Amino acid sequence: MTAAPPRTVLGLETSCDETSAAVVQDGPGGPRLASCVILSQDVHRVYRGVVPELASRAHLTAIGDVADRALADAGLTMGEVDLFAVTEGPGLVGALLVGVSYAKGLALATGAPLVGVHHLEGHLFGTALEDPAAVPPFVALLVSGGHSMLLDAPAWGRYRLLGETRDDAVGEAFDKVGSLLGLGYPGGPAIEREAARGDPARYRFPRPMLHGGQRPGDNDYFDLSMSGLKTAVIRAVRAAGDIDLERAHLARGFQDAVIDVLVAKTLRAIQATGRTRVVLSGGVACNQALRAALGAALAERGATLHAPSPRLATDNAAMIARAGLFRAAEAGRPVDAAARLPFPGLERP
Repeated sequence: MTAAPPRTVLGLETSCDETSAAVVQDGPGGPRLASCVILSQDVHRVYRGVVPELASRAHLTAIGDVADRALADAGLTMGEVDLFAVTEGPGLVGALLVGVSYAKGLALATGAPLVGVHHLEGHLFGTALEDPAAVPPFVALLVSGGHSMLLDAPAWGRYRLLGETRDDAVGEAFDKVGSLLGLGYPGGPAIEREAARGDPARYRFPRPMLHGGQRPGDNDYFDLSMSGLKTAVIRAVRAAGDIDLERAHLARGFQDAVIDVLVAKTLRAIQATGRTRVVLSGGVACNQALRAALGAALAERGATLHAPSPRLATDNAAMIARAGLFRAAEAGRPVDAAARLPFPGLERP
């Protein structure tokens, strides 16, 4: 006799600088989000980047209270959880260890099974919690602080890599340029605010790995690179003189360049795969200018954009719980923190 499939999942996410817990419940209408608690670590703003040791300590202090709050918000007790799902990688290994160790303790104490979840696969599932149409087959544009990938997803658990970053991830580039412009950390939201009042014609930065001579099959046709763009911004800042007068225009030039590249590469992906759905995920999915430009370009080609709310775009446990439901059959295998973890089901060209 086989065990009944899990209905209530408690997800835990501690891969970087957000301590998060969430409850997802499965039912006749499909998985639904019952609660999600996210505690961000503001201490890293002082250092203009995430300090791994501080992140680990903050997770250790907060994780118990965050998990308890998620259960209370869902009106549940720990004994009513059918499955625990935790991010096991990739991420900061010390931060991951906090979540994995806590999840193992909960599983041991309650007798409920535990499943490890790949952080990036979790991002793909997050949008589907709010948008029932955000399901395979689709093209995924995953853009976060640590990763940038274009994927073809014919089915959950099956992913074909089309392109990825060769250097800085898109979110990392936003953070570095934000610091360069004196906007603090994280850079993405501040750059978007500044860019909204900048002159789009003032600075025309290069669009890296994007030119008319590229053809399908070229090794840079889908790939991304941000290092050359970052260098161009550095040179422009040095030549700008009064940075206070030029900050908004520089931010606009940088953001426009990034958006042009992401939109063009995504359009290439839907043309190559024949998909009519694009799922945007990762922290950079919060950028409203990117969402607007990508959505408009896809609509012109008869395709649709599916993007998460800002709450489920950044690192959160709701996406981990949802992915845990899909991976529930793997419960029982060893779960260990891994800074580098292969993407499950990923096919490389």
